[in-house]
Amino acid sequence: MKLTDKLSFDHEDRRELYEYVESHGTVKRKEVEQALKMDPRAVRHHVAILKRDGYLTDEGGVLKVAFEDEAAAEEHVSDEVEFVIRQAHQSDLSGLIGAIRHVADEGTYIEAEEVADILDHEEVLLRHNEIESRMFFVATVDEDVVGWVHIRVPELSKLHHTAELTVGVLGEYRDHDIGSHLLERGVNWAKRNGYEKLYNSVPATNEGAIQFLEKHGWETEAVREDHYKMDGDYVDEVMMAVRL
Repeated sequence: MKLTDKLSFDHEDRRELYEYVESHGTVKRKEVEQALKMDPRAVRHHVAILKRDGYLTDEGGVLKVAFEDEAAAEEHVSDEVEFVIRQAHQSDLSGLIGAIRHVADEGTYIEAEEVADILDHEEVLLRHNEIESRMFFVATVDEDVVGWVHIRVPELSKLHHTAELTVGVLGEYRDHDIGSHLLERGVNWAKRNGYEKLYNSVPATNEGAIQFLEKHGWETEAVREDHYKMDGDYVDEVMMAVRL
């Protein structure tokens, strides 16, 4: 299932089952039976249909949303640093939150702070529901998450041609083109899925991020004066975008 696929259910129990799994990330079938008070035979029947329709996977009684892994993992080597760019999985959650918080602690990426807070609160990585959807790709070194690109898609029809993108890399792994490869993966995903525009907002003090995005064809669309208050000082917000 793609994040651009419209959700459609012909049975209310199947909708309820999908929504429970989607909001929890990974759950055991028995947990669904207990939480939704459904007969085990009915759960097996509904899961079979949701699997057939591409909504869920069932591996040994463990249910997950069947997000389509559109492209294979990409292996790269830069200045003797070997890293992999791939779609994120629920098992990456704690490492991803740690990486985002580490970058956010630098104090110049407010959007990253918000992403980390949401992940911490929901404890679910990939989402696809009737309000919003989100996709993550990660960069890993020896299986450790060292960077990410995040695409958030609002389900409001008037905004569905746009998506919000955040990207970041741990300080010690910068200058190895990891950020460029992550950004490319996120932009290519957006293009393949029919989005027309990506946007990102950063404080004006984050000159490195602004220069990085400009280098990759992003432009400043607007500046909101004194939008942030950081360490007692007012800081402008630079709103950047790229058309695909």
